[in-house]
Amino acid sequence: MISESATILIVEDEQDIRELLAYNLEKEGYATVQAADGKEGLELARSRKPDLILLDLMLPKMDGLAVCRELERDSGTVRIPIIMLTAKSTEFDKVVGLDSGADDYIPKPFGMMELLARIKALLRRTEDAPAELEYMLGGLYVCPAKHIVRVDGQPVTLTLKEFELLCMLLENSGIVLTRAQLLDRIWGYAFDGESRTVDVHVRTLRQKLGPCGSLIQTVRGIGYKIGEGEA
Repeated sequence: MISESATILIVEDEQDIRELLAYNLEKEGYATVQAADGKEGLELARSRKPDLILLDLMLPKMDGLAVCRELERDSGTVRIPIIMLTAKSTEFDKVVGLDSGADDYIPKPFGMMELLARIKALLRRTEDAPAELEYMLGGLYVCPAKHIVRVDGQPVTLTLKEFELLCMLLENSGIVLTRAQLLDRIWGYAFDGESRTVDVHVRTLRQKLGPCGSLIQTVRGIGYKIGEGEA
């Protein structure tokens, strides 16, 4: 069950939008913390450890992409889910945002109901980590309950969505999962053609896993799988 007392950090330089978001979130039972620029947002993320961050792309002092990258480098904040909010909506902008560590991307203007649904989906995924379970495949070791990933004994830092994607593939080792299945089960909303969201995360996940990145196989025209098994 999703905790309605979850704290959400809103990093948005436009006061009207920031206060509207806070009003609607608090009406749903969430606690909110607000920041008007990227630098303040980064400091609050590190000190308050919110359950989720709503992050605008175009911010004074430090833009949203830079904030994402800093949060991803910090072991204390890397698994805080991030939804990027921005007036930019081209595929390139989405790919850059997701590459920087954002878990989801919503272009402005957006519907409040859709935003709330995506927030609930992300928070639900963070609370649904499986119990004691370990995966070992080649030089890859993953412990979902403790959020541990190692490659050849060396720790690997992943964002929340990268970690969930890896666990989902491992849970279904040898089975081909379609992009639609991955988007629905990890991002928590129905497939709407944005398969690039999955592709971007798979690419960065492979890069971070280094020599074990090749364990994730692309099945042309279908999706992805990990480990042995027939496509």
